[in-house]
Amino acid sequence: MRHMHGEPDVLPPGMAEFAETGMISHERMRVVDANARALGLTSLQLMEGAGRALAESVRAAGAGRVLILCGKGNNGGDGMVAARYLQDLGPDLVVVAGPGMTTETAGQLQILTHCQVSVHPVSCRDDVLALRALFSRAEVIVDALLGTGLKGAVKEPVRTCVELTNSSPATVIGADIPTPGIRADLLLAFHRPKVEGSRVAGIGIPLEAEIFTGPGDLLVLKKRRPDAHKGNGGEVLVVGGGPYQGAPYLCGLGALRAGADIVRIASPVFEPVPDLIYEPLEGKIIEAEHIEQILRHIDRADVVVMGPGLGDKSHHVIRALAPHCRRAVFDADALRKPLPKAEDSLYTPHAGEFERMTGKAPGDDLVPRACVVRDSGIPGTTLLKGPVDIISDGVRVRFNRTGTPLMTVGGTGDVLAGVAAALFCLLPAFEAACIAAYVNGRAGMSIERERAGGMLASDLPAQISLELFGKGGR
Repeated sequence: MRHMHGEPDVLPPGMAEFAETGMISHERMRVVDANARALGLTSLQLMEGAGRALAESVRAAGAGRVLILCGKGNNGGDGMVAARYLQDLGPDLVVVAGPGMTTETAGQLQILTHCQVSVHPVSCRDDVLALRALFSRAEVIVDALLGTGLKGAVKEPVRTCVELTNSSPATVIGADIPTPGIRADLLLAFHRPKVEGSRVAGIGIPLEAEIFTGPGDLLVLKKRRPDAHKGNGGEVLVVGGGPYQGAPYLCGLGALRAGADIVRIASPVFEPVPDLIYEPLEGKIIEAEHIEQILRHIDRADVVVMGPGLGDKSHHVIRALAPHCRRAVFDADALRKPLPKAEDSLYTPHAGEFERMTGKAPGDDLVPRACVVRDSGIPGTTLLKGPVDIISDGVRVRFNRTGTPLMTVGGTGDVLAGVAAALFCLLPAFEAACIAAYVNGRAGMSIERERAGGMLASDLPAQISLELFGKGGR
């Protein structure tokens, strides 16, 4: 993640303004965790911070007799760390036995063999019932059984742990989120709450892990189903070309390499790219006479890209087409006043285009620049390209620092628009823009390592597929 070209390798003052607050989904928390690990914070460090916070909550409850319930996942590891910090109280620890324990949690369990902690493995209902007295005597019970990894109904022996906990007079403290069906007097959320009413404990996650893109962002991408058929990856229509014939084709190749199944190019100019479907428009530029023809293609497209190679004579056509698009990416010459608007819009300007479309120069300092983008009033999501990309939907702000100065070559922005469009077929605009910026920059960095100079925009698409789906980005 630390690949900021043209900027120092530190966060400038004031970046905390862009930290998100309030509830966080389990999926988003996985992204933040993975980005934190990419920055050098290990899973064991995260577990240590969570377990210590749990132990502090137990002490605050004034407990003498402590029972900690641990599953096989990293949530269970959090509970085991808490047990280690509470060993002066001689806690009892019930752990779900059997295969499937994470490496980190198994390591924490091994450490407990050297601590004053009574460990009770359970693998069935009878094992738990034999420990009934521990539940009835406990003053505090810590629920670290399942975390976010549960799929399906709660099974034994966890189900009986839930029953005995609910019948116990103990104060119940949930680690991050409660096991389904269990009562909790206190939910201690790590980093940010996942359930309403939680108390939050910081565990040392760097600010950058949440406000900058990183490899964790790729976790939102879902693998193709084995029974997938043509079209499941989305259909993209690119409207552009005329004055600049290569741009729409670079955009289309970016979309294909980012996972779109079908890409059509509606343009006055033909280029022999067999993977792209050419929809010819008569003449030298896109005119009003082409509107009805283009609308037929818009009807079948999941996402429409407008602007690559368009020139400055066709904006009236773009404005007429935009309201008919469910989802659209506006790039290059489509970025001018009056601003076109689809039902759901993603705009991808560089600084000059941003000023042209808003009347405001974004400036150079990162924090004020981000505020200008966020507060611009643009009706959708904006991806402001630059040495550090800024993505905002008017509320959230995220930054991307991947890329290389070699990407100032013409056409790289067209590829980015295509990548964003393909992702936009399957993801919300904000998430699509964040991932597109990240992988486009990563692709450029990989090419720079191989070639050192002389990058072509046409070099990017093949590398983008590796960054998204292969070894490059994971």
